Parts: sequence; structure tokens; C-alpha cells
Amino acid sequence: MIDINILRTNPELVKENIKRKFQDHKLPLVDEVVELDVALRALKKEGDDKRREKNQISSQIGRLIAQNKRAEAEEAKAQVGKLNKRIAEIEAEEEQISERVKKIMMVIPNFVAKDVPLGKDDSQNVQLETFLEAKEKPFEVPYHTEILEKLAGIDLDSARRTSGQGFYYLTGDVARLHSAILTYARDFMIDRGYTYVIPPFMIRSEVVSGVMSFDEMDNMMYKIEGEDLYLIGTSEHSMIGRFMGTILDEKSLPLKLTSYSPCFRKEKGAHGIEERGIYRIHQFEKQEMIIICKPVDSDKFYDELWHNTVDFFVSMQIPVRTLACCTGDLADLKYKSLDVEAWSPRQKKYFEVGSCSNLTDAQARRLGIRYKTEKGNVFAHTLNNTVVAPPRMLIAFVENHLNEDGSVNIPPVLQPYMGGKTKIEVKK
Repeated sequence: MIDINILRTNPELVKENIKRKFQDHKLPLVDEVVELDVALRALKKEGDDKRREKNQISSQIGRLIAQNKRAEAEEAKAQVGKLNKRIAEIEAEEEQISERVKKIMMVIPNFVAKDVPLGKDDSQNVQLETFLEAKEKPFEVPYHTEILEKLAGIDLDSARRTSGQGFYYLTGDVARLHSAILTYARDFMIDRGYTYVIPPFMIRSEVVSGVMSFDEMDNMMYKIEGEDLYLIGTSEHSMIGRFMGTILDEKSLPLKLTSYSPCFRKEKGAHGIEERGIYRIHQFEKQEMIIICKPVDSDKFYDELWHNTVDFFVSMQIPVRTLACCTGDLADLKYKSLDVEAWSPRQKKYFEVGSCSNLTDAQARRLGIRYKTEKGNVFAHTLNNTVVAPPRMLIAFVENHLNEDGSVNIPPVLQPYMGGKTKIEVKK
């Protein structure tokens, strides 16, 4: 949500930003909210005037009765009654218009950074940097589920029977590897000065509407039937929601947090063969990082966040690249976003394993997250990034560390978390 004062003073700037995001269908909303805001402020003024007039007349009634001026007192009471009726009408109109203004403001996108590349969709995202050499294997790399099945590490058929498409059982050394990666990610982030948190895995609707757009919510979130609760799609939702309606101490900023959670997503739509298996799934686990900071620091921390993910993957000897998301690929709340993609020797291309976002004060305005300064309370900036989501990253892991005999090497940083194992062998 952007500051409504910008709409009041420079609606054309807001329209230009909407055009940059190729959301021209939202342009009429700018004019509508400006008109509604003018009407709302006029109603507020009229309401204040009527209340002031009512108070003045009410204060005279007792004096008129004491002076035995009954007729004048009754006339004053009638005037107060008319004013009360009009005040009630004004308040009802204010509530109706305020709800409409809020609804519009929730769908007008956040301002996009000037250095975000212009583009309609993810096909126009721009590569920034690569890290480690992306190497092809001297042998054919099987599909990732075939690799995992030879390691006796996955059971998709049973998961389809118990839960349906988009679920999995991980077993044996592969399940241990999955947990080892998460534990290593936790320690990696703690060593970088982030506080470890395990948040609630369900949140209320007011938090959901605060952390994401309505389109994102519809495409992602699972609703708990009969309750005002949603399963989180990422721990960022719960982590940011923790500070809803709070005024933070300026000295406490920045808040640098890393969180573990299971994640639940609808993953609507049909996907290609390379996104089957454990690429797009309804349930997975993830290590996340978020930062709440002063506006002046958010660009600096944006760079810190994505570097953390790159360094994490490089430490496990997995080649990655960074990709700047174009204007049309940004969710409405995002100021800028960068994807970290891992190399797939099978596909001979990169695929997404993490996404870093700076939302400036868009989430904070929706949720009321501010910090106290000498000049008053200021909305904080919020940022988030994926450390690792193991089911998907396991694809990159097993492909990059695969040997011709089907075994998978374990890089040194993970060996202490795997009981000293250096390799996962093929099981007969």
C-alpha cells in the first residue's frame, strides 16, 4: 500500500508506475480513489462542523430550561435531533467510502525501483551475475526422481495414494540429507548474525491481506475450514505478521531474523515435465530470512540478503546465477526483486531456488509496523529472502553432485550433518 498523500498530490506519478507494471486496467482506480478521497474529506469536515454545532446547541439547552424558556429549549432539542440524524448519515457514508478507498489502495501497486528492468513477464527478467562454473556432466543425467529412487530416497506412488498429486515421501539417506541442509542453513544464518525463530504455521486473514496481494492469496493460500486461519505459504507471512500494529524502538533496528517452517501452497495451473516430481509441490520445508529496518538502510540489506543465498549455495558447490525480476514480474507489494537460480546439468539451464524482495513500506503500511523517532513514528521497511527450500533445491543438489554410477557426493560443509558420510550410495 502506498501513501495516499502521493495520490493527492501527484496521481500522474502513480499512473506512470502502473503503466511500468503493464497493469493499465488499474489506471481508472487512481481517478476513482482521488475523487473518493475528496468526497471523504468533505464529509469529515461536514461531520466535524455538525458535531461542533450540536455541542454548542446542547450546551444551551440546560440554560434555557433554567430560564424557563421551554419552547426555545424544545426547539434546541429538535435541532440536536436533526444534527444527530445527519451525523449518523455522514458516519455511514464515511464508512462506506473508506472501505472502498481501502479496497482500491490494496490493489494499487507499490512503486518500482528505477533500476528494475522494464518487461511484461518473467521471460524478460535479466541475468546479473553467475557464481561457480556451470558444468555439463560427461554422462546423461537422469530425471531427478530416477536419481532419488536409485538412492531409495523417494516414494511418490504412496504419497499419491495417501495425499494426492504434489506430495512425496523422502526416505533414508535422502531424507537425512534434506534435514541436514535445513540444519546447515539454520547454522549458516545464525553465524551471520540472524536470530533464529520458529513461527506459527497458521495465520489470520488480517495478516494474510497485510503481507500479500489478493491475487497471490487466491493462488497460494489454503484456508482452514470453519476458522479464520490460513496455512502459511512461507514463514515470511508469519514472521512479518508478528510485528503487526507495533511501534518499534528505533535502536532495535535492524531486526535480522531467520526462520524455519513447513510451507503449504496450492500451486495452481498446469506445469511441464521438468516441474513434476518435487519441483512444484503442495507441502515443503524452508529456511527463510527477513529484515525490518529503517528506509535509509533497505537497499543495503537487500544486497546482503541475496548474497547470503548465493554464498550458501556456493558453499555446497552448486553453481548459481542472479536474475533481476522485470517490472511485470513483480508482485504488487514489491519495490524490487531478485531470483537466485541454480544450475541444472540435466536441463542445461538454471532454475529458481530462491527469491529476494524489498517491499519498502508497502507491508508495513498494511500491517501498521512503525518505529519511534524524535520527529514521530515512521513506517519501517521490510525485506525477505529464501535461504533454502530443500525439496526443490535437492534437484540441483543431486544433479550437480551425481556420479556416473548413480551415487551422489556430499560436499564437506554438509558431512558433519550427515554423520561423516561423504557419499550417498545406490541401493539395490
